[in-house]
Amino acid sequence: MKTKQIFFRSLFLLIVGFFLLGRLTLLPCTVAVVSGKATKDGRPLMWKNRDTSSLDNKIVFFSGKKYSFIGLVDVMDKMATNVWAGINTEGFAIMNAASGDLAESDRGMRDHGTLMKMALGECATAWDFENLLERTSGKRKVGTSFGVIDALGNACIYETSNSSYKKFDANDPQAAPKGYIIRTNYAFTAPVKGGGGGYIRFERASRLFETAFKEGHLDHKFILQKAARDLANEKLHSYPLSNLKSTESSPPIYINTTDTINRNSTASVAVFHGVSEREKAHLATMWILLGQPVCTVAVPLWANAADVPPELTGPRTAALNDFSRALASHLYPDLRGHMNQYLSISRLLQYGRDGVLSRLLKIENEVFARTEKKLKEWEKEKPAQKDIIDFEKEISAWVLESLKKSFPDI
Repeated sequence: MKTKQIFFRSLFLLIVGFFLLGRLTLLPCTVAVVSGKATKDGRPLMWKNRDTSSLDNKIVFFSGKKYSFIGLVDVMDKMATNVWAGINTEGFAIMNAASGDLAESDRGMRDHGTLMKMALGECATAWDFENLLERTSGKRKVGTSFGVIDALGNACIYETSNSSYKKFDANDPQAAPKGYIIRTNYAFTAPVKGGGGGYIRFERASRLFETAFKEGHLDHKFILQKAARDLANEKLHSYPLSNLKSTESSPPIYINTTDTINRNSTASVAVFHGVSEREKAHLATMWILLGQPVCTVAVPLWANAADVPPELTGPRTAALNDFSRALASHLYPDLRGHMNQYLSISRLLQYGRDGVLSRLLKIENEVFARTEKKLKEWEKEKPAQKDIIDFEKEISAWVLESLKKSFPDI
């Protein structure tokens, strides 16, 4: 009898452990929306570092109820019922960061991805999204901060529960004195303070954005190359990419990425470079990093292509995601063990003579240069769909080929 009690007690604890693990792996994300008033080019921005236990991500094209769109999905989600960030042909984009302190029940976070997929297919503006939130009030199961930008220049955060929401507008000087709003995994409107998580990441992201704002370079490049890949932990006075000098003769150096913005559980990054005029909606760009930021390169996509390059999608996994996971295995020596959150700074800085990040940024800077040139052409004359498809395929194929050449043993 005693043996049976011990067995059922152990089974109960195991089930509870898996449940809590599922809740924890859902929570961590770092996000922001930025008004065009705060950016270099007057165009709004939106950012999501997606942290999850589902590390195989890809991009899928959808034909929605009203609008077509591209969205970030989990490979394991065979029916693509959930979209975790995306943009449609009207220049409307959406993403989220889960807030455990907004959930109204243990099952209060199940509809995040389905609601975002619905929004991308039905909404053209932030006001359309607000109407959707009104219609679904009391019917949805969410506890999250949704981020939205549109082709009218709106950039908003909506702290949302099952039956209510609170809007924070980046264009409102009272809500966003500097023109941007950052969220991690706790809500400013939560009924109980001190819940949720991501307090250290929020402080670090706020510091990075404040510096970029003051220096006048708050743009998509800053977010992709600095904020999304940040490995600092200010509480521990750890700034590995600026203070540490590592050589092949140095002792191995590791950092714990549990509380950094770039984490071992960061599965992807989406940065949306929006527009402020509806007739220029075709220029609204989704920049995607498939995989952990320090292990991959950003690639631009547009919903009007009505297609996704093979390197970013596929019947199973995406080739760019596969590569980034292989590189992550190199940087995290115990990635599948109990020390899986420890990143080898030595390996990050010592690969070849110039290091992993240096090689990634060299490829990425070329992507930026080619894309800027193409967007200038498209701003003068709206491109044909084939032109967008051809450029997407060209740049994605070049990125994957360049990565394989730069890291031949990965």
